[in-house]
Parts: sequence; structure tokens; C-alpha cells
Amino acid sequence: MTFEELNLHKPLLNALEDLGYTTPTPIQEKVFSVVMSGKDVCGLAQTGTGKTFAYLLPLLRNYQFSKDRLPQILILVPTRELVVQVVEAVEKLSKYQTLAVLGVYGGVNLKTHVAELKKEVDVLVATPGRLIDLISTGTLKTKTIKRLVIDEVDEMMNLGFRSQLTTILDSLPAKRQNLLFSATMTEEVDTLIQTHFTSPVFVESSPVGTPLDNIEQSAYPVPNFLTKVNLLEYLLQHDESLRKVLVFIATKTLADRLFEKLEEQFPEQVGVIHSNKAQNYRFNTVQAFKDGQLRILIATDLIARGLDISEVSHVINLDVPELPETYIHRIGRTGRADQKGVALTFVTPAETEYRQAIETLMGVPIPERPLPEDLVITQDLISEEIPKVVHKIVPVKLPPQETVGPAFHEKSAKNQKVNVRRNHAEEMMKKYGKPIKKTRKNNKPR
Repeated sequence: MTFEELNLHKPLLNALEDLGYTTPTPIQEKVFSVVMSGKDVCGLAQTGTGKTFAYLLPLLRNYQFSKDRLPQILILVPTRELVVQVVEAVEKLSKYQTLAVLGVYGGVNLKTHVAELKKEVDVLVATPGRLIDLISTGTLKTKTIKRLVIDEVDEMMNLGFRSQLTTILDSLPAKRQNLLFSATMTEEVDTLIQTHFTSPVFVESSPVGTPLDNIEQSAYPVPNFLTKVNLLEYLLQHDESLRKVLVFIATKTLADRLFEKLEEQFPEQVGVIHSNKAQNYRFNTVQAFKDGQLRILIATDLIARGLDISEVSHVINLDVPELPETYIHRIGRTGRADQKGVALTFVTPAETEYRQAIETLMGVPIPERPLPEDLVITQDLISEEIPKVVHKIVPVKLPPQETVGPAFHEKSAKNQKVNVRRNHAEEMMKKYGKPIKKTRKNNKPR
């Protein structure tokens, strides 16, 4: 099937032709007719299958001009990077339509977004937190929203957006079309669907955990982290096919440490992005990687869902993720748009269990490659790899206290106070040998 057979109008077909797209992906083909029918849709699709266009094409095809020029389409995504990339996708597809799109996210002065919302906006792309800010201040009027898209909903749940999603859904018009896209179906996602969707149609492009056929996967067995770094440097120096390399790593600290190490060997060819980096720095670094100014981009998993970069030659997992689904998301950053891609994973003995979980999810083993003969293998460990010595604390059992003393003790004799009524006459008799009577000093008659 071609895009012309999907009942797209001329403006969309012209935009797709400019982009060089002629044939829809399976998820795009399956979702289109269901969305056009007006039904709620739950799409299960992994990264790299073209799901952004899968929901944008029917939404833009169904879009009807309104004099209000208030948002009719609301798209929720988990990260700032995804907001920017969905906005770019809308702009590319609406090139021949009169359509205004706006992206809003945290980290930008709220007044800036308030001012932009006062202009004409047809499609609003937002992160949950910033959208609630705009709704609570009365800036965003949701009464005109006819279609809602929640993209990467499983990642939103992982980031703790469940209560915010519920608040947003409750504030939208009851009569609307809901579209939800997720790479995995979790219990929280299922609860959200049952509560807020009306007889949704489930569309699945491929079973969850199925790797893309155009991604060549391999694993290298390595003893420790520093040997992983040596292997990465070795491959970058000796393999010219590693021209656009995306390196995933577990923590921000390790990402910065790896950046410093690679920057010495490959100056001005390496970039790093994670949540501690400033927003503009992240955007500029990703753009430099897209434009080919950087050969290597180091990223953490929090940013993984927001990366939509074409022509990534290699994805390298410097660590094996604990969740097998995360591995699928990572390697889906290469082999996009029907291109070939390579995914390499460096596995230590401690990560063997995670690798087995990934292979179980995919249903196929990851082929193993031997280490280069001249690779420098070190026995040194970083602090995170040094086994923690845990001393067992044995509680001391005290003997039972057989006798328990009183809560209050008697005072000593000298501290005991007794109230005694004094006899003045007896005291005077004892002191002077005769009774002494009290008399007035001035005894004169008045």
C-alpha cells in the first residue's frame, strides 16, 4: 500500500513527497482507518516504527478549520525533547496547510507560553506538568479540544505522571477522541484505558519485544567497566563504519566520566546529554549530532525516549539495562526509516542475568563477538563495581532484670522537710529563762 491509497488529501501527500516517503509503515497503515472512524485507539508499537506519523496523518487529515482558533488537537509526551520533535513533525506534515502548532514544556518561563497561547493555536504539544500549569492559571481553555493523543504513555508512568494524567483527562471535554501509544502494556496503562477510554480499538504493529529485522545485534563479554571504555575507544579508532554512534549508559555520573575520557581521544567529536544538563545545552548537542558535527553522543535512558535521530549507524549499550524493554527502546534508535543499523552491547559477568532477560523477551539470543586480541584488558574496578563489605550486626542479649526498684526513692534525712507549728512562748522561756510578752513599741493611749 502507498500513501495515496490511504485517502490522504493533496496537502499531506505533497508534504510526504517532499520528505521522500511513499509507503506507510505497518503501524501507520493499521492505525489510519481506525482513527479516521472516530474510535478511541490504543496503539502498541516499539521505537522506530513510525508511530508519530501514524497518529499525525489521520489527525491532520480530519482537521477542520475553526474561527475560534483554539487548540483542537492536544498531544501529550513525557519529555521536552519529544515535544520539540513532535512539533517539527507537525510542521513538516502541515507544510501545505494553514495550521498553527505550539510546543510547551517545563524549564521555560511560564509567561512566555502564556503569551504564545494568546495567539492562534490549532495543535498543542505539551508535557503533563506544563499543561497543568496552563490549565490551572486559566490560560488554556480546553473546551475546544476534540482529539487527545498520549504518546509514550508507559514512560510517563515510569516518570510518575499518573496523577497529572488523571487531572488532565478530568479537565478535558467528555466528548473527544482518545489516542494512546505505548511500547509496553503495563497494569497502570491498562487501568488508565479502562477508566478514561470508550471501547478502544487495540492496534499492534509487532509483538512487544520483537527486535527490528534491520538491526544487527551483537554482544561483547568484558570483565569490567574500564575494559568497556577501552573496547569502545578501540572500536571507534579501528572501525570506520562507526560514523554516527549513540552510546547509552546507566547514570549521569558515569556519562560525565565517559565524556571526559573520550574527549581526550576524540576532541570536539563527543557530546553528552542527561537530565542535569541545561535545556539549551541538550538541544544544541542533539542538533550538532544530527548535523554530523559530533560523531559520538552519550545519553542516559531518561533522555532515550526523546531522541529521534536519523542515520544513527550504531547504538552501543555500555551497560546492560535491568529492564529488557529498555534495551528494545535503546536499539530502536538505529535502523530507522528502513535503514540498516547495528546494536552492540558490552556485558560483564554481573550483567549476564539482564542479558538473559532480554533474550527471553525477544525470543532470540544475542550473538556474541570475541574481544580484539590487542585490546587492553584491565583488572581495575571503579567504585561502583567494588563489592560492598557488609558486617553482620549481632544483637547483644541482656540478662533479664529480676528485681525492679521503685520509680520514686525516699529522700535522705537531711533533705526531708517536716512542717512544725512553733510555740513562741516556749522558745522565749527556753532562751531567756522567763516568759517574754510581745508589746507595742508605742503603748500610749490613742
